[in-house]
Amino acid sequence: MIKAVISGTGLYTPPATIDNDELVEAFNQFVDLYNDEHAGEIERGDIAALQHSSSAFIEKASGIKRRHVIDKEGILDPRRMTPYIPERSNDEHSVQCDMAVAACNEALEQAGKTPADVDAVIVACSNLQRAYPAISIEVQDALGIDGFAYDMNVACSSATFGLQAAVNSVENGAARSVLVVSPEICSGHLNFRDRDSHFIFGDACTAILVEREENTKEGQGFEILGTSLKTKFSNNIRNNFGFLNRADESGIGKPDKLFVQEGRKVFKEVSPMVAQTIQSHLEALALSPENLRRMWLHQANLNMNQLIARKVLGRDATEEEAPVILDEYANTSSAGSIIAFHKHKDDLESGDLGVICSFGAGYSIGSVVVRRR
Repeated sequence: MIKAVISGTGLYTPPATIDNDELVEAFNQFVDLYNDEHAGEIERGDIAALQHSSSAFIEKASGIKRRHVIDKEGILDPRRMTPYIPERSNDEHSVQCDMAVAACNEALEQAGKTPADVDAVIVACSNLQRAYPAISIEVQDALGIDGFAYDMNVACSSATFGLQAAVNSVENGAARSVLVVSPEICSGHLNFRDRDSHFIFGDACTAILVEREENTKEGQGFEILGTSLKTKFSNNIRNNFGFLNRADESGIGKPDKLFVQEGRKVFKEVSPMVAQTIQSHLEALALSPENLRRMWLHQANLNMNQLIARKVLGRDATEEEAPVILDEYANTSSAGSIIAFHKHKDDLESGDLGVICSFGAGYSIGSVVVRRR
């Protein structure tokens, strides 16, 4: 029987950062401009005045302190409030490809492997910058991998769903090893003019190498004990941007073509589903929460993660048990739980158990239980 192992991880972090104070200053300038331009309508009661944001509000609501982004200037321009990422010619690598290659190279180096050892690439992320050709095939070509590749999207759960697909390919013999890559440019679909969500997202890219246990060194990496996926349809997190937008001009540029959510509903509905999914997964593997040394949770909201960890463990989790990276990276969609894993895995000892868990739009939940070799 072939067993799948995570032998290496990689992370690409954009160099530009925006802290809460910078973001709030730009947002409040936008609010003042908007209220001045619409003063008459506001006075008549035709529209409501926009309200200022604050760093204290952001940190209390989310736990986020700053975020990394591909472009800073465009986001902080109160008359633009959108990153500026120039289009590239078809002869150049795409932005997502460049991010992916950087993360993949680190994962390969960590695993002690080369592209010649890899048979497949799965690009799993919330948004792809084009419909085709697949970003994954471009990454495959850029790395010089002889095999196959495909893109997939399950929003914030894309990486864990991609991990299951990689495990399946390795364990059924379709591939010796698979790279699962999540190039998330979340700033591209965030409405920086929306007070309730303008602070949520950041940009990053992660990579995970999954390969046959027999091809790894003794004690290297993490054995994947099992994966568990769950989906339940909901409109509470949605983005209506797509190729059919041009077929109805009335919708072009509307807020629903960017990220929208009913945050309170998401918190209330998703948190218990995630905790139950983890608990059921552990039970199916004849494990209990007491066996867990670490939980690498999706990094969307600190309060949500604390609640989920409490429900799973039956008590408050320590920061060591449920590490947080969203204070620095914000929500990076599917990359978040993998960033946490990448940065907080090396101190685990042989036999230690952990769970990588992501959750988000769909609703979608992915749980991956691993054991340090």
